[in-house]
Amino acid sequence: MLDTFTKEFRLGEKVPPAQYSPLALAYLGDCVYELFVRTYLLRDANFPVKMLHKSAVKLVNAKAQSDLYQKIKDILTEEENAVYKRGRNTNSHPPKNQDMVDYKSATGVEALIGYLYLKGESDRILELLRYLVEK
Repeated sequence: MLDTFTKEFRLGEKVPPAQYSPLALAYLGDCVYELFVRTYLLRDANFPVKMLHKSAVKLVNAKAQSDLYQKIKDILTEEENAVYKRGRNTNSHPPKNQDMVDYKSATGVEALIGYLYLKGESDRILELLRYLVEK
């Protein structure tokens, strides 16, 4: 389904994925990340929304995304690592109660996912995000 969206809106054609700003990539990557988590949480049953939300909050936050980076950092390609670093190093401001290191790392992870999404690399996104829930 994700590839359908990029094809429908011709993302990556007018502007190559590498030319998007890190925050634009993170904006998109955040959505893909959350869609993965929500889909994962519904895999076994149709739970009440309140329960789903509580479970999602544990996985969709800066700390969880920063922890994910620690799990995947050794399997990233040079290109992927460069995109992560662009996102991590961008000038952004965390919410009041966020740890700056976790927030920046999470922005890097989101930028990487957004970049891979624009490139149409859904299989690679899945490979990386499985580390969030399986390893």
